[in-house]
Amino acid sequence: MNRAWLTVGVTIVVLLLAAGARSAPGVFLKPMQADTGFTLTTLSGAVSVGLLLFGLGAPLSGSLMDRHGPRRVASLGLLLVAAAFLASAFLRTEGQLYALWGVLSGLGTGLAGSVLGAAVAARWFRARRGLITGVFGAATSAGQLMFIPLLTLASGGQDWRLASAGIGLAALALTPVFWLLLRDRPSEVGLGLDGEPLDPAAAHIPPPQPDRSVMRRALTSRDFWLLSATFFVCGATSNGIIGTHFISYCNDLGLSAGYAAGMLAVMGAFNFVGTLGSGYLTDRFDPRVLLAAYYAFRGLSLLLLPALPPGASLGAFAVLFGLDYIATVPPTVALTARRFGAANVGTVYGWVFFAHQLGAALATALGGVVRDQLGQYGPAFLAAGVLALLAAGLALGVTRPVPPTPQQAAAN
Repeated sequence: MNRAWLTVGVTIVVLLLAAGARSAPGVFLKPMQADTGFTLTTLSGAVSVGLLLFGLGAPLSGSLMDRHGPRRVASLGLLLVAAAFLASAFLRTEGQLYALWGVLSGLGTGLAGSVLGAAVAARWFRARRGLITGVFGAATSAGQLMFIPLLTLASGGQDWRLASAGIGLAALALTPVFWLLLRDRPSEVGLGLDGEPLDPAAAHIPPPQPDRSVMRRALTSRDFWLLSATFFVCGATSNGIIGTHFISYCNDLGLSAGYAAGMLAVMGAFNFVGTLGSGYLTDRFDPRVLLAAYYAFRGLSLLLLPALPPGASLGAFAVLFGLDYIATVPPTVALTARRFGAANVGTVYGWVFFAHQLGAALATALGGVVRDQLGQYGPAFLAAGVLALLAAGLALGVTRPVPPTPQQAAAN
């Protein structure tokens, strides 16, 4: 097997597991409430802490990956995921909930899955970087597709504890496999970018080094703040309000947890298609225009959701929203790499991704508050829809990318 594709394969497996671990809170919300007696506000608060730490893990992970490589950093993240989910099977108090379900699992999944795909794509690929980023995004969707129905079936009553332990054991088993198979750069196995044979003339040229002052540049860049703002909205409108609260919303409509999990799985399946397609399009079209289209479509979908009756129309929402769920990732990564350099993708995209998770955390917490205080999710969905439409306009304000010079292409 081509070593580049082996690298893609092992990265996909880690991203699958990280996505499954991050989707668990939305599935376990109701069983945990029944088992522990915690309020939905308390559980949503712990989930929001996990999402926030997942986001904080992204710039930490990105910076460490730029300096020490994804192999070491993601392996550490897998070990933290294993510890968090194995220990969560025994939690009894709110303090344990926040420490394990929030802090430890959030940091572990942040190190293992938040920027791993972006870092590997930037280090191993050039011509197909957008497509590979889309493949990794699709792996996140597949993680939902695989784990949500399984976790729903396994989490009835107190069986959510067994399901949590299962995730921990899977992370523990995957760690040595990932360590043995992944290499940080193709040059470590005698290959060039995209898995091509290494040019002998370039064999002794050191790889591009990260700019340690890149965040000082980024913080004064309008593009960094626009990318961060739009990705904040992405997190709020996907992982935050839909990823965490959609099953609970379906329960409010009188639908079973199994049906709701099936709808999320449908989103995951079509997100797989949408993110792959987005990666393909990102290599060929202006990423700014793609982002604007994705956010506008998402906003309209969320504005319509409260008016949709249970049944076929809700299934149609799952299909259409799924196509757009994280299709924003490939163009966001591409704009980050083009603006700040591929050697700095881990660091800069890590902070952009933190904005994504900050949005997800706030939407998760506020969604629970809205439901508890107003007895319905409708206002939260409408607010999310308006935010997405605003993000569509902001995306068009990012500096138009220009083709790189030969020197820039060599550095990237």
